[in-house]
This record gives sequence, C-alpha cells and structure tokens, in this order.
Amino acid sequence: MSSSSTPTATFIFSLLPLFLLLLSDANANAVDSASTVCIIGSGIGGSSVAHFLRRYSPPHLNFTIRIFERNPVVGGRMATVNVSGHIFEAGASILHPRNLHAVNYTKLLNLAVNSPSSSDESSSSAFGIWDGHQFVFKTLSFKSELPFVDKIVSLANSLLMLFRYGYSLIRMDKFVETAVNKFCKYYESFETRPVFETVDEMLKWAGLYNLTTATLAVELADAGLSPLLIQELVTVITRINYGQSVSMSGLAGAVSLAGSGGGLWAIKGGNWQMAAGLIDRSDVELHLQEEIESISSNGEYYELNSTLQNSYTCDIAVVASPLDELRLKFNPPVSIPKRELQHTHATFVRGLLNPVYFGLKSVAEIPELVGTIEIPDLPFSSISVLKQHDEKDFTYKIFSRKPMADAILDSIFSVRTETIRINWGAYPHYTAPEVFAPFILDGQHLYYVNAFENAASTMETSAVAAENVARLILSRFPSIVPLSLPSLSSEGDGGDVHVDL
Repeated sequence: MSSSSTPTATFIFSLLPLFLLLLSDANANAVDSASTVCIIGSGIGGSSVAHFLRRYSPPHLNFTIRIFERNPVVGGRMATVNVSGHIFEAGASILHPRNLHAVNYTKLLNLAVNSPSSSDESSSSAFGIWDGHQFVFKTLSFKSELPFVDKIVSLANSLLMLFRYGYSLIRMDKFVETAVNKFCKYYESFETRPVFETVDEMLKWAGLYNLTTATLAVELADAGLSPLLIQELVTVITRINYGQSVSMSGLAGAVSLAGSGGGLWAIKGGNWQMAAGLIDRSDVELHLQEEIESISSNGEYYELNSTLQNSYTCDIAVVASPLDELRLKFNPPVSIPKRELQHTHATFVRGLLNPVYFGLKSVAEIPELVGTIEIPDLPFSSISVLKQHDEKDFTYKIFSRKPMADAILDSIFSVRTETIRINWGAYPHYTAPEVFAPFILDGQHLYYVNAFENAASTMETSAVAAENVARLILSRFPSIVPLSLPSLSSEGDGGDVHVDL
C-alpha cells in the first residue's frame, strides 16, 4: 500500500463507527415502521388505541394493527337490543356533554346524536323512589304538547326536590362539578400533559387520586351533603349507573352522579358505531369471532394464540378488555390486583306494569323512572320506560343485581308480550381504597387499557385511558416523536384538529 493512500484509508476507517451507527439507526427505524400491534377487544378502548396510534404517529410510521374480537360484532360493552323491532341501548348508554373524546369521535364519524330531549322521555317525565313498600318520593308528571307547560312542571319538580333535600343538592352539584373539572385536565395539550405509566400517577396528576381512597358516602358527608340525600337520591343514582351502593369508591361515585345530570346524549342507532367507525378509519385487520387464549413473550416479540388454532406474532400487544373474566393465559405470568366485576342484569320487557304491585290504582300513577334505595331483598335497582307504544303497551328496561325470575316479573307486570335478558360483566365492583393494575403489564410492550377502570368505568374513561396507552407506546420508541397537538375542544373552529380528533 502506498503512503499516498494511507490518509484516505485512515479517513474511511475513522468514519466506520459513524457508518455503523447510521446503519443501526436505519435498522431501528425499519423495525419501528414495520411494527405489528395486536389489540384484544374491539370496544371503545381497543378502537380508541388504534385511532390514536394512527392519529399521533409521524408520517413515516405505518403500524400493522390487528384487532381481535371474540364476538361476531364490534363494540364490546356498547351494544343494542331489538325489542319487537325497536332498537335500544343494552350496554353503555349515555354520554356527558363534556366527554370530549366522544364528542369529537361523533364529529369525525359524522354520527347523528340522539339527545334526551328528542327521545320519548321528556323533562316532565315522573321520577319516583321506591323502598319496596311505597314511594318515599315522587315528582309530578303532566303530559302536554305546550313547551311552557313542561317548563312549569320542571320548575315545580325542582322546588319539590329542593324542599325535600335542601341546599345539599347545590353541594352535590358542586362536588360533581369539581370532579368533572379535574377530569378535564386529561384533554390538555401535550406540552402540559405528560404520558403516564401507572394509573396512580395519572390520577394524582389530575388531583383525583384521593377520591379513590375513600367511599362515596364519606366523600359526600365531608362535602356537607345531608344523610337523607345520600340515602335516597344518591343511592338511587349509584344503583342505576353502577349497580352499587354509596359504599363504592368516591371517584366512581362522582362519575355516576355526573351521569345523572343534564345534557346527556347518545348516538342515534347505537353507541357501538363509535367503535365501528374508529376501526374502519384506522386501517385495521379485524378478526371477528376469534378469541385470544394465550400471549407468550420471548423478550423480542409476542406470540398470540387463538381459539381458532391460529398464531400471530406481534411486536406490541394491547389488552383492551377486562382481564377479570377473560380466559387469557400469559407466559411468563403477569401479576395484577385481584378484583371482581359487578354484574348488571338488564331485562327488557314489552308489556304493562301492574299498579297493584306498587300500591297504586292505575298505570298512569307509576313514574316513568322508578329508582330504589339500598334495602335487602329488593328485586330490582330501577325500572324505566323506554318507549310508550299506546296507553297499554310500553317497553321497559329493568336493572337488577340478580336475574329477574319469571315469577317476580309476573308480579311486577300485568302483561308481558316479550322479555329479553342480558347479563353484563359491566364494570368493577368498587371498593375503597382502590388498587390499580399497571398500564404496562410486563415492563416491555404488553399494555392493559382497562387498568383505569378501577378508577371509574365509562365510555369516556376508556377513551382517555386508551389515548394515554397510545402515547405511552409511541413514547417508548426513541425514533418516534408523536405529533404535538393543542388541547382538545368540543367547540371546533372548523380546523383539522377538532375534526381529526
């Protein structure tokens, strides 16, 4: 080798480490861009993870996303039931006006909204609290096509409530508003909102953690609510929305109370359409009627085996369904706190209530919504009118903690022409203090969206948890920098941000 070539050779060899580093980076980017994400569950949690992964990923990244659903339809616990040709929500049924993810999903997917004011239930519908023997409280009911009459009846009912429960009603509203405002921190921009690896730190950041350490009864007593309001109205609400008493944890209880306020809405035709629309827009390989029965990790990737004897290799695995009753095995095993699901039995009846059961003389005297207080042996939590077909033909929805036997239904109803029963493992049984599973189950890339459910279980909390998991996935890839976005808003200005979200 001549001396003149030595400097060139030396220069080339000096650049070799840099070439190797660039090659390494290129390979890393190639692995990232070719990553496969497997999501178990097609409800609002699983569909939201897919949506936010697509939404927040930089342009060069193109995940392969597979969603596995053991049922023949998507939506998870968002489902409808057909009663004599009429469609009603059977699972998660109401959305709050400040559920901004749901609001923006609705805009993005061009879904029609069905608000309470446009349903068969009007503001003048009667509400009653039943103790098993009598109505301890009832509001007025007066049907009129004149709007001002409805307003008068509504005002009269507000005065009745105020007369019975006093200023505790205002304190209850303040308690709920404070919790909702704290929850809305989860819509702040990325600049002020970190990515959370645990539910505990996610709740502490928003100022909500303490509400999970005490019961709702304790929290409301500390907020100055009267024992009568807690025993009656609050208990009715928690039994309807979560099938549980005021012994449930405070945050889930606050969410339950928020779900009884004004401005509630739903998707016309069924809330499941949000999940279906998000999946459709997220370029997902959807596997219906395929249940994943095991997830194995070798440290570099995950192998998912299904009940159809299929095997799938994934770089990232996301569980977006409650593990409590899934027949899902992990190798190596994962450890999460033991919890029980609260089963809610939804019974749909087309027919006519029996006024004698309620100690009344006519069906017209029975309130459109009958709630119950916490008394042993009461067979149901609530009965509500979903639709009035004529004076002697209604469709009702009954919530109960146990199945409604025919003998009990025959005593409550004078006529039953159709009965449909659905058993939902609907949400956790809440106890204080709550203990949370981690979002990352194995310290690698196995994620659990439903860890947040022990704080509160709603469509919106699932979407919030899913967004955090999507950001968490992206944040743990060094070569990926998620897009920086402004805070969410339900009042779009016509810009792409509000439409895309």
